[in-house]
Amino acid sequence: MDEQALLGLNPNADLDFRQRALAYFEQLKISPDAWQVCAEALAQRIYSDDHIKFFCFQVLEHQIKYKYSQLTEVQHQLIRETLVTWLQAQMSNSQPEKTFIRNKAAQVFALLFVAEYLTKWPKFFFDVLSVVGLNPQGVDLYLRILMAVDAELVDRDVVHTSEEARRNTLLKDTMREQCIPSLVESWYQILQTYQYTNSELTCQCLEVVGAFVSWIDLSLIANERFINMLLGHMSVEVLREEACDCLFEIVNKGMDPIDKTKLVETLCQVLQSAGLFSIDQEEDVDFLARFSKLVNGMGQALIASWTKLIKSGDMKNAQDTLQAIEAKVNLMLQLLVHEDDDISSNIIGFCYDYLHILKQLPLLSEQQKANIEAIMLAVMKKLTYDEEYNFENEGEDEAMFVEYRKQLKLLLDRLAQVSPELLLVSVCRVFSTTLQNWQAKPFMEVEVAIRLLYMLAEALPVSHGAHFSGDSKASALQDMMRTLVTSGISSYRHTSVALEFFETVVRYEKFFTIEPQHIPNVLMAFLDHRGLRHANPKVRSRVAYLFSRFVKSLNKQMNPFIEDVLNRIQDLLELSPPENGYQALLSSDDQLFIYETAGVLIVNSDYSAERKQALMRNLLAPLMQKFKVLLGKLMLTQDEDRQMALADCLNHAVGFASRTSKAFSNKQTVKQCGCSEVYLDCLQTFLPALSCPLQKEVLRSGVRTFLHRMIICLEEEVLPFIPSASEHMLKDCEAKDLQEFIPLINQITAKFKTHVSPFLQQMFMPLLRAIFEVLHRPAEENDQSAALEKQMLRRSYFAFLQTVTGSGMSEVIANQDAENIDHVLFTIIQGAVDFPDPIAQKTCFIILSKLVELWGGKDGPVGFADFVYKHIVPACFLAPSKQTFDLADAQTVLALSECAVTLKTIHLKRGLECIQYLQQEYLPSLQVAPEIIQEFCQALQQPDAKVFKNYLKVFFQRAKL
Repeated sequence: MDEQALLGLNPNADLDFRQRALAYFEQLKISPDAWQVCAEALAQRIYSDDHIKFFCFQVLEHQIKYKYSQLTEVQHQLIRETLVTWLQAQMSNSQPEKTFIRNKAAQVFALLFVAEYLTKWPKFFFDVLSVVGLNPQGVDLYLRILMAVDAELVDRDVVHTSEEARRNTLLKDTMREQCIPSLVESWYQILQTYQYTNSELTCQCLEVVGAFVSWIDLSLIANERFINMLLGHMSVEVLREEACDCLFEIVNKGMDPIDKTKLVETLCQVLQSAGLFSIDQEEDVDFLARFSKLVNGMGQALIASWTKLIKSGDMKNAQDTLQAIEAKVNLMLQLLVHEDDDISSNIIGFCYDYLHILKQLPLLSEQQKANIEAIMLAVMKKLTYDEEYNFENEGEDEAMFVEYRKQLKLLLDRLAQVSPELLLVSVCRVFSTTLQNWQAKPFMEVEVAIRLLYMLAEALPVSHGAHFSGDSKASALQDMMRTLVTSGISSYRHTSVALEFFETVVRYEKFFTIEPQHIPNVLMAFLDHRGLRHANPKVRSRVAYLFSRFVKSLNKQMNPFIEDVLNRIQDLLELSPPENGYQALLSSDDQLFIYETAGVLIVNSDYSAERKQALMRNLLAPLMQKFKVLLGKLMLTQDEDRQMALADCLNHAVGFASRTSKAFSNKQTVKQCGCSEVYLDCLQTFLPALSCPLQKEVLRSGVRTFLHRMIICLEEEVLPFIPSASEHMLKDCEAKDLQEFIPLINQITAKFKTHVSPFLQQMFMPLLRAIFEVLHRPAEENDQSAALEKQMLRRSYFAFLQTVTGSGMSEVIANQDAENIDHVLFTIIQGAVDFPDPIAQKTCFIILSKLVELWGGKDGPVGFADFVYKHIVPACFLAPSKQTFDLADAQTVLALSECAVTLKTIHLKRGLECIQYLQQEYLPSLQVAPEIIQEFCQALQQPDAKVFKNYLKVFFQRAKL
C-alpha cells in the first residue's frame, strides 16, 4: 500500500496528505484487484492505526456495494475468508476495536449478507455465531451485525427501489424459515449470560430484539420466559430504559385484537405489581419518558383493538377492551400532567385517541365526564410557560415547547368536539378568575388565560367567524371579550401577555361590530406604548401587522377615528435615511403595514374625493421629497457601503408608496378617490432612479414593482411612462434584471393588447437583443447558478412570446424585418427541441400551435407553410424522441400534450396536404413502418383531440423501447 498516502488518513494530517489519501482511495476503488491489498491488511492485522483499518473496510464496502457482480468466485471467497478471519482475531484481542471500526465492520458484514445469503452463504449467521460464541467482544460484533442487517432490510428511512424491496422481502422470508428461531435462542442466551454482569451488551441485545420483533413471529418473543426476563429488566436501573423500548416494540406489533388486549393486560398487571405505576415515586425523568412512550403504545394498542372489535360486531370483547382502556386513564393523566414536557408529550397520542372513543359513545358515564374534565385541566396547566422560558433569545428548548404547545392545541380541539360546553365553562372559569386580579398574577398565568380564549376561536368552529351571534356560547365569548378589553390587561408589562392581547383582539374582530364602543380604547392600545411604541421590538413588529388587519377588518367602524389615527402614526411613517443614526421604532418591513393601514383608512373613509386626495398627498408628498434628496445624494456618493444604504432607503420609499395603493382594487376606485394625480406624481418622481448608474439592481427592482401596481391602479394613464422606463431598464442588464422585467411587459401586453402594439413593435427587438446577449455570454462549464439563471431567462423569453401571440398581437412579430422574424422562429424551434427543459418546451409548442393557427392557413405570410413542414413538424418528432424527454415526468407529459395540439393545429389548417406529407415524405424518412404510419395518420384525423394526445404518448413510448 502507498504508505505516504495512508498518512493522509489521519484527520490531523495537512491538506496535501489528505488530498493524496483521497486520490488513493479513488484509485483503489477503480482498480479491479487493488482492494485485495486491503483485505490482506485486515486479515493479517498488518496495521495498528485505526484510520487505516477503517479505510480498508471502506474499500471492501465499495467492492461489495458496487463491484460485487464483477468479481470472480475466488474473489468472493477471499472477501468471506477475510471477514471471518478478522472476526476470529477479535476474540483474542486484549482491547476491542474502536466503536467506529466495529460499526463499519458490521456494515460490511451486512452488505455481504445481503449479497450472498440467498445463494452462496446460507449459513452466514451460524458461521458468525460459531466464531463468536458467548465471548463478550464477539457478542458485541454479532449484535452490531444484526442491527446493520436490520438497517439494510427494514429501515423505513432508506428509500429502496422496487427490486431491492422484493429482494429484502425474500431475505426476510428465508431468514424466518431457516434461522430466526436460532437467532432468538442466541439472544435469550446472551441476555441470560450478561444481564447482571454486562449492561452494555444486554442493552444492545434488547435493542436487537426490539428491532427484529416487528417482522418475526411474535410468539418467539411474547412468551413467558422472554417476557419475564424483560419485566425483570424493568427493575434494573441500567437496563430498564432499553427494556421499556423493547416492550414498546412488542406491544406495537400487529396481531389479533383479543390476543393484543390479553398481552397488554398481562404486561400491565406485572408492571403495576412491580410498582412502576407509582409515577410520583419516580425521579428518573429519562426512564419516565420511555415509560410514558410504553404506556402510550399500550393505550393506543388497546384502542386499535377496540376499534377492530366494534367493526367486527364483537361487543362483549369490545366492552372488556374499553374497561381495560379506562383502567389506564388515571396513569395516562399522571403522565400528561407531569412537569417534564417530554414525559407529557409522549402520552398525548393515547389521550387524543381516548377522546376520540368518547366522542363515538352515545352516552358518557360520570367517570368519563370526570376524565374529560381532568384532561382539560391538565392541558390548561401544561399550556403554561415555564419560568425558564427565554423570550429574548429563543433557542432549541423554547422551539420544543412551542411544538409541544401545538400538540396540546390538538388535544384542546379534540376536547371541544367531545364536550364543547364543558370546555367553554372551564375556559370561562380560568379566564374570569385570572383577569379579576391580573395585577397580582404572574405573567404565565395571565398569558395562558388569554391564550385559552384565543384558542376557543378554532376549537369552537362557526361559519365566517360569527362567534357572537345566537346562543349561550356567543354570550360567554362576548363576556370574555368585554372583560379582556375593559380590564386594563393591555397594560401588562410582559411581552407574551401584550402579544396575546393583540392577537386575540384581532382574532375576534367581529366583537367590535357588536360593541363598537370599545374601539377607541383598543385603538389607543395599538397606538401607544402598549403596542406600536412598546419597549420590545418583537411586540412592535407583530403589532404593526395586527394593526393593519384590525383596521382592514373594521374599516366601516373606523370613520370617526381616521384623522386622529393618521396624526398619531405620523412619526411612524418617516423614512429613516441612513445618516440619521438613530434607531427607528419600526423596521422598514413593519412600516409597509403602517403605510398600507394609512392607505386603507383614507380610501375606505366617507370623506369627499377632494379630502381623500389631500390626505393621500399628505401621506405620499414627504416620501417624494425625501426620494429626490436621497437620489441626488446617491449620485454624488463614492463610498459603496453608503451607496448601498442610500439605495435601500430609496427602495423603501418606492415600496411604501406601492403599498398604499393596495387599498385600491382597480382604476375605478383610484379615480373615485381623486388619487390618480398623486400616483402619477410618484411615478414622475421615481422614474429618474432608473437612469442612475449606481446600485441599479436595487433601484430597478423597486421601480418595477411600483409600475406593476400602477398598471392595475392607473391603467392606460401609465402608458406614456412605459417606453422611457423600458429603455432604461434594458441598459446594461443582467439575466435576473431581464427575468424580472419581462413579467412587466407581459402584464402590459395582456392588459392593453392592441393599445400598446406600436410600443411593443418598437421595443421588441431591443428586448430580444438584450436577452440574446445575456444568453450568449460565456459561463464556466460547472457554474450551476449561471446555468440556472439562463434557463430561467429562456423560460421568461418564451413566456413573453407566448403572451404576445396569445394576446392576438402576432403583428408585433410579423412587422419585424424578415431576418429578425426568422431568428425568432428558429429560437422557438430550438427551445422546443434542443434544451431539456419541459416547462420551456411546453411554452414553445403553445407558441408554435398559436402561430400555425394564425399564419398556417392558405392566406398566411409567404414561406410560413414551408417553415411548418421543414421545422415545426420535425420539432414535434425530434423533441419527444430525445433521451432527455422523460415520459414518466408530469411536466414532460404536459409538453407532449402541447406537441400533440401543435400537430392537430397543423392538420386543421393544412388538411389533407399535411396527411400526405406525413405519409409520403416525413415519416418514411424516419424509417417508420408503413402500418404505424397509417395508424398515426388515422389517430391524427380523429376529431377528439384527447384520443390523439393519448396515442402520441404510446407512439413515443414504443419508439423508445
